[in-house]
Amino acid sequence: MPATGVHFNGSVNLPDAETVMREISSRIPAGVARMTEGETGDRGYWVFFQRQKFAAMPEFEEAPVPETGGDYERIPLLQLAPGISPEDVSWPHIGYAAAYYDSFDTFRALQDEGVIAAEARMQLQFPTPIAALSMVSPQDAQRLAPSYAAALFADLHQALDRLPHDRIAVQWDVAVEIGLLTGGFPVEAPPFDTVVASLVACLNEVADDVPVGVHLCYGDYGHAHFVQPESLALQVQLLNALTASARRSPAFAAFTVPQGRSDAAYFEPLRELRADTVTELAFALVPYHPADQSPGTTAEQAQLIDTYLGQSSGGVRNWSVCTECGMGRVDRDDVPQLLDLHREIVAAQH
Repeated sequence: MPATGVHFNGSVNLPDAETVMREISSRIPAGVARMTEGETGDRGYWVFFQRQKFAAMPEFEEAPVPETGGDYERIPLLQLAPGISPEDVSWPHIGYAAAYYDSFDTFRALQDEGVIAAEARMQLQFPTPIAALSMVSPQDAQRLAPSYAAALFADLHQALDRLPHDRIAVQWDVAVEIGLLTGGFPVEAPPFDTVVASLVACLNEVADDVPVGVHLCYGDYGHAHFVQPESLALQVQLLNALTASARRSPAFAAFTVPQGRSDAAYFEPLRELRADTVTELAFALVPYHPADQSPGTTAEQAQLIDTYLGQSSGGVRNWSVCTECGMGRVDRDDVPQLLDLHREIVAAQH
């Protein structure tokens, strides 16, 4: 079956939430089940939003930056200051709930005005605890994990307690975990089951009447992946494990598809997908650099998705298109074209 909808993985490089929602609504008038508010302003570079908060805390100091290594190895980290133990850390307001309160007022006004479709929900994006603590040196991050996870989940619940459940959805951004599992970070990879357990905890924190999904991402720091995915195998494996282990099946999941991959080997692991048919699948067929993509690539990708989904236990199903990551690091002048591409790719398959 051809793609029928669009999905947004979070950030959009536009001035504010109202601009994001109006631009999406005008350029993609149909197929938006979950409306992003764009993670604008200081949330635009994902977990660096949390780093800003950590850096203002007296419990932390700058960690030494390695002189060698790639972009990911040389990300500037923080570490606990001398004499500070994990028990001494008092986490500030995490900040996501407060941002979503303001954005929801805008979302509700635009939906009541008829700009946003009545059936659309506002999507709240959260980093996983592992992702946020990737801004801290590995030795300290491991010791801080329990208390930070509690603070992040408390922030999530503040949003869930205040916002109407029938008008919101929650997405967990799963990128650092994939970087760890694929050797994209200069630390020992955790066991697969440990990563799954941490993600299941995130899914299970969301109230049952709020749709919750995952963005399975290979990173976008410096506009580059941790490593280039060889295929959809790891993403399929993760979604299968979450489906089997979480209290309920994810409502949606977004898959990474590098814009140059239209070979069968990349998509063939979809045969092994065991996600419930209630899980909406989104594939990153919207290229960041469309001028660099060979003509016909998107159609070939779509055909391969349908072929191998048809061989999975759930069979052929509707699916959506998205970009590989968010659009927060895209040049602002390129955002309108990318939004138009979402609509055009879906329309071309009908």
